[in-house]
Amino acid sequence: MFFAGNWLSDQPEKRRAEIFFLAYSPVWMVLMAVMVFTGWDKTFTNTQLLIHSLIVALPLLLVPAAIEIKGASKSNIKRSWLNSYWLKANLFIGIFGFFGNYFGSYYFFDVLGMVYNYPNATTNLDSALLNQREQPVPVIMYLYTHAYFMTYHTTANLVLRKINVIDKRLFFLPIAFLVGYVWAWIETKAMANPLMASSFYYKNMPAMLAYGSAIYACYFIVSFPIFFLIDERKNHKWSLQTVCMSALAASMMVFYLLDIAAHIVKALY
Repeated sequence: MFFAGNWLSDQPEKRRAEIFFLAYSPVWMVLMAVMVFTGWDKTFTNTQLLIHSLIVALPLLLVPAAIEIKGASKSNIKRSWLNSYWLKANLFIGIFGFFGNYFGSYYFFDVLGMVYNYPNATTNLDSALLNQREQPVPVIMYLYTHAYFMTYHTTANLVLRKINVIDKRLFFLPIAFLVGYVWAWIETKAMANPLMASSFYYKNMPAMLAYGSAIYACYFIVSFPIFFLIDERKNHKWSLQTVCMSALAASMMVFYLLDIAAHIVKALY
């Protein structure tokens, strides 16, 4: 039955982290909405933008850490923070999100016409070879992506965990792609709105929503199943080394998918 079993992890620490990541999602969405509606994205200085992006991203690391430290103190149980799920989740998303901005962004710039226009964001981190159109990637995007991706991957955990009780061989990857496509479409539509028209837009919005969201979902058909497996089983805890290798492997797999998608889009247009 689809509604059998839990949506959240049955591993206590992972469950607590998932609850926080989900509870924090509306908070970062409000923080981003306030920036857009107030026009701060256009009026903030580079330093103010960096501070805002840190305010959005850092709670995902600091709050779960504080919760676990406080819980360990109350129970007088010594725990290694290096083996904590909240750290592993943040490490995976940090590596994968870095890839998505540093390398993956250029496929959207060059193939799908995505444009960043943040002249006030002067701290950038760009690929040396892929940046053919000299479109910079502001550092703030790396931090905002961390919040986006944590929400996407945590909600995917819930869905994949539920699907896993039916028949993972039949539904797992298609559902991962579907959840990824939904989030990709929502993000694209939310970001490319009239209030941000001068800062962030697509030259061909219909094509981006149709093809671009599917291409964006290529990220998640790879990363969702891998992220889901982190500490999912009681007697199979991942090391930080395994998390790093898995995030790097997922990034490389997505690189191949993006390049294949670029060939297809160029053939169609």
